[in-house]
Amino acid sequence: ILTVDPPSSLLPCLNSLVFLLLIFVAGIGFFSLCFLMTSLGGQFSAKRPGDTPFTMRAEVLGGPESRGVLRKISDMLEVIMKRMDTLSKLGNTTTDSHRLDELSSALDRIQPIGLVERIQAIAQNMSDMAVKVEQILQRSLDGATGQCEVPKDPHYPDCPSKVDWMRARWTSDPCYAFYGVDGSDCSFLIYLSEVEWFCPPLTWRNQTTTPTHKPFPKKQAAFRSDIGALLEQVGTGKESLSFMKRRMRRLAAQWASAARRLDDSLRSQWREQKRILVHVGFLTEESGDVFSPKVLKGGPLGEMVQWADILTALHILGHNLKISVSLKELQGFLGVPPGRGSCPLTGPLPFDLIYTDYHGLQQMRQHMGLSLRKYKCHIRVIDTFGTEPAYNHEDYATLHGYRTNWGYWNLNCRQYMTMFPHTPDNSFMGFVAEELNDTERLSIQRNKVDSMAVVYGKEASMWKGKERFLAILHRYMDIHGTVYYETQRPPEVPAFVKNHGLLPQQELQQLLRKAKLFIGFGFPYEGPAPLEAIANGCIFLQPMFKPSHSSLNHEFFKGKPTSRQVSSQHPYAEQYIGRPHVITVDFNNSQEFESAIRDIMRTKVEPYLPYEYTCEGMLERVHAYIQNQVGLCSSPGIPPSPFVLLPNSSALAWASNISTPPSWPPLSALRLLASLEGQSCIDACQSAGLICEPAFYRFVNIKEAFSGLEVQCEGVEAELNHIFPAFSVESSECGLQKDPLLFSCAGANNKYHRLCPCRDYRKGQVALCRDCL
Repeated sequence: ILTVDPPSSLLPCLNSLVFLLLIFVAGIGFFSLCFLMTSLGGQFSAKRPGDTPFTMRAEVLGGPESRGVLRKISDMLEVIMKRMDTLSKLGNTTTDSHRLDELSSALDRIQPIGLVERIQAIAQNMSDMAVKVEQILQRSLDGATGQCEVPKDPHYPDCPSKVDWMRARWTSDPCYAFYGVDGSDCSFLIYLSEVEWFCPPLTWRNQTTTPTHKPFPKKQAAFRSDIGALLEQVGTGKESLSFMKRRMRRLAAQWASAARRLDDSLRSQWREQKRILVHVGFLTEESGDVFSPKVLKGGPLGEMVQWADILTALHILGHNLKISVSLKELQGFLGVPPGRGSCPLTGPLPFDLIYTDYHGLQQMRQHMGLSLRKYKCHIRVIDTFGTEPAYNHEDYATLHGYRTNWGYWNLNCRQYMTMFPHTPDNSFMGFVAEELNDTERLSIQRNKVDSMAVVYGKEASMWKGKERFLAILHRYMDIHGTVYYETQRPPEVPAFVKNHGLLPQQELQQLLRKAKLFIGFGFPYEGPAPLEAIANGCIFLQPMFKPSHSSLNHEFFKGKPTSRQVSSQHPYAEQYIGRPHVITVDFNNSQEFESAIRDIMRTKVEPYLPYEYTCEGMLERVHAYIQNQVGLCSSPGIPPSPFVLLPNSSALAWASNISTPPSWPPLSALRLLASLEGQSCIDACQSAGLICEPAFYRFVNIKEAFSGLEVQCEGVEAELNHIFPAFSVESSECGLQKDPLLFSCAGANNKYHRLCPCRDYRKGQVALCRDCL
């Protein structure tokens, strides 16, 4: 066309055609570049992926819109070529002008509005894209020279094996692709060094390393008195949640009053507001949620009582709270990447603390990947029966027969929080019982019926085999029950028992305020009901277990991560409350049982509630844990020597010019004792009116502690043994603990005397020493 000397009337049309053909050439070049990038994108990224493949291709191609423009160019040029072919066959006739006008009009019709401008905009980016291609090609050449070889770094010994695993299994979870893994060694190394931490950082990735996240600003926590926001967060849809919300409303005034008193006693000291996630795992559908259907049928409510009180305490203390009762909520709050849970979280943990249970802990392991290991010190596990160190340490439990269905999480055992102070190895969380005001106390004194007993047992199976001592009790008292049944009265409940059926909490309270006696049948173990009965002026009569119940002789305890010997139905009530409010006898001894009934008939008691089970007591305890148990995220290593024992004293002291390492409880509370042979440190400290304190083990796990107790050691060896530190008088053997996770107040061995770090405790608050606040 350019070599033809056209008439002047064709010049406007031909200029348009030339321009469009030039654009077509640019489009062909652009298409070729895109094709080259698409074809080689995987190869480039496999060598040195400065950008992830999918990001690079989207950037070069310009997205679906640009590709559509190129298709329009191709279609348009095809029409132009057909019209030009027709034009070349025309002669210099008088109709030429008319045909050229027709061609020009056709060109105008097929050119979309703004098409030229859009083509120009794409063309302006061609040069920049060519530069990028050149850079990527250069990176590819760099990768070929060994930039992505798997490093052999002694500081990262697992790197080669992890790369091998990724080569074989990277498609097993979509989360790897989410983080940019594409099957190349470079992508494996980037992932293993920047998302996980098994490989060393890649020097050529410095410009693309993840930015450092700024720490969350610290805020002051202020006590709250209104629970409206908490009730909204708890949500609806489950009967268990409705039960918890009813309890929160019923106790709201007591919580508010307790918050005011504690605020005054703390003298407005600065308290840091924590970001806290509460994930109630046993209420999730994935765990089966066996509790919600049983709420209205007399099922166990102790766990829901405790969780309701934990949520309320955290809210009243003024912390920033998030609540999860589903797996979807948990994933959203934590920032879990899409996939099957093999990869770490997408960002830093957005919480200072996570309260959950064993079900929730298992769910977190399935969905947090390696982040669970990284952030596990932030977790607090609400654990009904407690977890001892021997069961918590995975390798030790496996080798020495302590492996159970629940333990082996390798946590600091103070991260397990129990309903009652079973073992000082764990932290005692507790719950609350309703307190009486002065008017209610006077009403109880007037309305008590000395000949009225209420049986602790909502299920008919609990009454089976109890006819003999029920007959004895019936000689002295009218017996009332609260057994659930749907159609007909259970045959296990004798005819002389007045059964009220399952009662709402307020009606049960009224029943207990009239009764003189609350009697247990041996099960359930350690529930909240006996404390509620004692708080309403009842005497609690319970069976003594001979021999004590444990995992060795009782089915209920098998699989539990504890070796605890349970001496009665409610050991806390027996040990920390006792007579006259709690009487523990052998129910198999008819004379002893009847004698206890006669004593109860003659005994007058006032309503009693231990301070640690009041709203104020629980707030005080939870506040102390949150503000002071911060050392659980650091290594509990061994303090430096020299270490001396003061003469004629059981207190330990540091030698001169050695500063005391930070400790909570404070080191001033420490008292060192040696147990008897075969005695645990729990029992040794209790016999001296003290509490075993596992946080102090790191101070006494040194050879100077034996010298201070005048123990002769032929040698001192360190090993993995949950009894150590300990010594044998017969063989003069002394042993230190090798792994701090095995420091244990529980456990005993007939060969050894144990070194026991004990402390004092506040009256009515066994979890805290006198100077702990």
